[in-house]
Amino acid sequence: MRLPLVAAIVFALAVPGGATWAKDAPRALPVPPSGVMGVTDTQLDPEFWVQRLPTAEGVILDRQAIDAQNARVFAEDKTMHDLRKLPASVSKAQVMEWLNMVSTRPTKALYDVNGQTVPASDVDAAMNAMALENLPDNITPRFGLVVRRAAMRALPTEMRVFTSRGDTDIDRFQESAEFPGTPVAILHASRDGRWLFVLSPRYGAWIRADAVAEGDAKAVLDYADKQPYRVVTGATVHTVYTREQPAVSELQLDMGTRLPLDTALAPDQPVNGQTAYSSYALQMPVRGPDGKLAFASALVQHNKDTHADYLPLTQANIVRQAFKFLGERYGWGHDYDGRDCSGFVSDVYKSMGVVMPRNTSAQAVSPALQHQLFNDKSDKATRQKAVEELQPGDLIYIPGHVMMMIGRIDGEPYVIHDTGGMSYRDSEGKMHRVKLNAVSVTPLRPLLFNDHQTYIDRMTSIVRIR
Repeated sequence: MRLPLVAAIVFALAVPGGATWAKDAPRALPVPPSGVMGVTDTQLDPEFWVQRLPTAEGVILDRQAIDAQNARVFAEDKTMHDLRKLPASVSKAQVMEWLNMVSTRPTKALYDVNGQTVPASDVDAAMNAMALENLPDNITPRFGLVVRRAAMRALPTEMRVFTSRGDTDIDRFQESAEFPGTPVAILHASRDGRWLFVLSPRYGAWIRADAVAEGDAKAVLDYADKQPYRVVTGATVHTVYTREQPAVSELQLDMGTRLPLDTALAPDQPVNGQTAYSSYALQMPVRGPDGKLAFASALVQHNKDTHADYLPLTQANIVRQAFKFLGERYGWGHDYDGRDCSGFVSDVYKSMGVVMPRNTSAQAVSPALQHQLFNDKSDKATRQKAVEELQPGDLIYIPGHVMMMIGRIDGEPYVIHDTGGMSYRDSEGKMHRVKLNAVSVTPLRPLLFNDHQTYIDRMTSIVRIR
C-alpha cells in the first residue's frame, strides 16, 4: 500500500506495445474452472500446507527474541513511533513533517463513486479543514485510546476519491485503520474539531475525534501492558451484544488485538445484563460525553477465537493464521472493515506478537527486519536462487504489493496474498487476467507484472522474520 497501484490491482496491468512472452517464462500449470492457475479446492485448506512443512511446530523466535526484535523496530525504523519516548513538546516543523507524509494536495484528477470529477473546491475545503495556520510553534501532545475500529485518513474528511473512473475500491484518502485499545498521541485538530491528527505506534493520519477517548498519558500508555489479557487470534471477533453498554456492544476486534481482562469483576455477578461464566470480560476503553477516557466491561464468548497470549511463532501458525483471512475482500487502507496486502501480513504476524511497519514501502526495507534487497542490477539467476531458497512465512515484495510464501507443490512455490487479481499465460501463451479482489492462494512463478516481466523479475525485497 501507498506505492503506485501497479501491483495492488494486478488485474489492471499495462501491456507495453510489441512486447512478447519471454521464452523462459514459468511452465504453465493446470487452469481449473475458477481461472486461478494451479489452485484446486484441496489447496484452500491450511492443513494441506501445514502437512508439507518440514518443521511445522518448531518455534522460530521465542517471546524474549520477539520482544527484542520489536524493540529494534521501534528504535531503528523511522516509520514507527514509540509514544513513550515522544517529547513533552513537539515542534511545529516536526508535526508538519508528519502531516506532509499523508496530507499533501492531490496532483491527479479525482473522481467520486459515480465516476464524476471531484470539484477542486471540494478538495480545497478538505485541505482548508486542516487549519494548519492554527498550529502553534510548539505542540504539547495529548493522549488517548481508540474506542472502536476507525479509519485513518489523509485529510479530515470522509469524502471518498478515486484516480480513475469506474474505480470504487481504492479510496485515495484512505490510509489505514486503528483498532480498539490502540494508544495515540493527539497533535492537532481540524477546524471543526471533528477530526484529530494523531500518531499511533505505526502511523500518523487523521481519525474521527469521536473514535478517541482522551486520557492521562500514563493511563493510556499503561493500558497496553495490563495483565492478564486476551489476544484476538481469529480474523475478527465481536464483543457480545449489550443493550446496557451500547459503546462496547458488538465491537469488531481484529486479529492481533490485545485487550486486558477486567479483573475487578466478581465471577458470579452478571456483566451487562448477562452471565459472564461462559465469556471473557474485557476492560474496554470508552469515550465519555466530555470526550474523556473511561472504561467499561465487554464480553467475548469463550468459543470465539482468542487466546491468553500471543501464539507461538511457528511455520504452522503462520500458515493457519493467514488462511483465516482466505476469501476476505481486499480493503485498501483497511477499508471495508478488512485489510490490504501489507495489513494482511502484518496482522498475521501480530497475532504471534511480531510488530511490523504499516506499509509495503517500509516493511520491505525496514532496518530492523532481515531482508534481501533486489534492484535493476539483480540478474535473473540471483532472483531465481532467492525464490528457490524461500521458506514458508517469507514475505515477497514487488512495487506496491506483498505476498507470503506458504509452501511448494512439485517444486513450485505458492503464496497467499491480499490481491486485486492475477495475470498469467496459459500453455498456449494466451494471456489471462483474473479479478480476485480478496485474500487468495496463487502460484508465484506464473504471476505477470506486465506483458514481459514476472513478479519475480520485479521483486524488490524478501523479508524473513527470524
